[in-house]
Amino acid sequence: MNLIDLIVFLVFTVGTILFGYMFGRKKQSSDEFTRGGGKVPGWVVGLSIFASFCSSISFLGYCSSAFMGNWNAFVFTLSILPAGLLAMKYFVPFYRSLGSISAYSYFEKRFGRWARLYASIFYLFTQICRSGAILFLLAVPMNVLMGWSIPLVVTITGLGIIFYSQKGGLKSVIWTEALQGAILIGGAVICLIVLLAGMPEGPGQAIDICLENNKFSLGSFGGSLVESTFWVCLIYGVFTNLNNFAIDQSYTQRYCAAPTLSEARKSAFWGSLLTLPVNLVLFLIGSCLFAFYYVNPGSLPEGIKSDYVFPYFIIHEMPVGLVGLLIASIFCAGMSTVATSVTSSGTIILTDFYNHFFPEASDGRKVVVLRLASVAIGILGIGVALCFLLVNNALEAWWALSSVCSGGVLGMFLLAYLCPKAGKSHVIPGVIIGVASLILIALQTKLTDWLGLPPFVHINLSIVTSTLLIFLTGFLLVSAHGQKKDTPVLETE
Repeated sequence: MNLIDLIVFLVFTVGTILFGYMFGRKKQSSDEFTRGGGKVPGWVVGLSIFASFCSSISFLGYCSSAFMGNWNAFVFTLSILPAGLLAMKYFVPFYRSLGSISAYSYFEKRFGRWARLYASIFYLFTQICRSGAILFLLAVPMNVLMGWSIPLVVTITGLGIIFYSQKGGLKSVIWTEALQGAILIGGAVICLIVLLAGMPEGPGQAIDICLENNKFSLGSFGGSLVESTFWVCLIYGVFTNLNNFAIDQSYTQRYCAAPTLSEARKSAFWGSLLTLPVNLVLFLIGSCLFAFYYVNPGSLPEGIKSDYVFPYFIIHEMPVGLVGLLIASIFCAGMSTVATSVTSSGTIILTDFYNHFFPEASDGRKVVVLRLASVAIGILGIGVALCFLLVNNALEAWWALSSVCSGGVLGMFLLAYLCPKAGKSHVIPGVIIGVASLILIALQTKLTDWLGLPPFVHINLSIVTSTLLIFLTGFLLVSAHGQKKDTPVLETE
């Protein structure tokens, strides 16, 4: 790496870590650690939500997907804004009035403690896998650029994120994410401009090549549930983004960080709105990379993985100075989302597990638990990141994992939220059926091999099937059996 690029990279990445660390210099209460004291400006929270969407999974994964195939994965983005609007109207005021920072305390109120633990455990699984995918993808460009070991980069970066996130809590994470989100936007726009300017016959040539090769296609509009068609991707996006805004702790926790309901609603709106133009730029970069190497066929090493193409372009084609900026953008995008996962998971471990066994613990002890829990989740994420060395496409692997790890919890929430008569006896059969569907879909490759049958559903739809099975089973049982009996009362934490 050129010395100038190295300086730019270090200034942004190390500066970001130190920026986050500053918020942890003074002694914090557990409320400040988990809610930021409820004083974070709405626009900062919104930029933080946006940065969580546009992690290194987006920065590299979307570019890789568009380069290798088409814009099918962009269909996922189309469902983000509608989910954000629903959050703005319904979910934000709901969680701000809940009386608990845990998103899953509502399940205990409606269905009992087991439901809260069920939702919390699946959330922790999801965040560990998410952290792993992101850490792996932010290590890829450094491997291409410097030849550094991916496990080494994953470990050092993961420890750096743990360092500032466990020190400063949610306020640190939100402000750092806002800064990282701004860097990501600038880096993506600059890269697209340089890429289009590098076409021999101008930007129009890139568009023409992409059109000729059907690179802007949103996927097949056929009715197959096995392939990643337009409809499969759209349905997956609707359920996943609704899952994010409605029950994901890292989102609901930030709703409570804004000072007023109005500010919190703005954060959900702007956080979802910003993802549309930025993801559009990332998909354009991926398609234009295809056009660039189409007219420069000898410039790309034969057999290079699609996840490595964008970093390779940055290193060999971008001007001095911008290389460091763009690599820093990828790092910042990844660090922001991992920090959110670490902090929100620590909050869940405190509120849903530790507080149950030690309800009289001092606030100082709770802060210690929050920090230790954040460290543990970060270390587990590093371990999962090393496992991603075994996959061919990190975006596809993450989508499959996130769908399976959802646990159908969205179905439980919709049943509780939309069906006041639903109780424990109505939701348990649905959960059993929903989990069975998750296992069946996750193992379908083995099952179809053993039975000699073709695959029956795309693995990304496991979140859809489990959600619908839990909700519909519970709804039908309520309709058949009538109103639930006693409902446990939620204690404010």
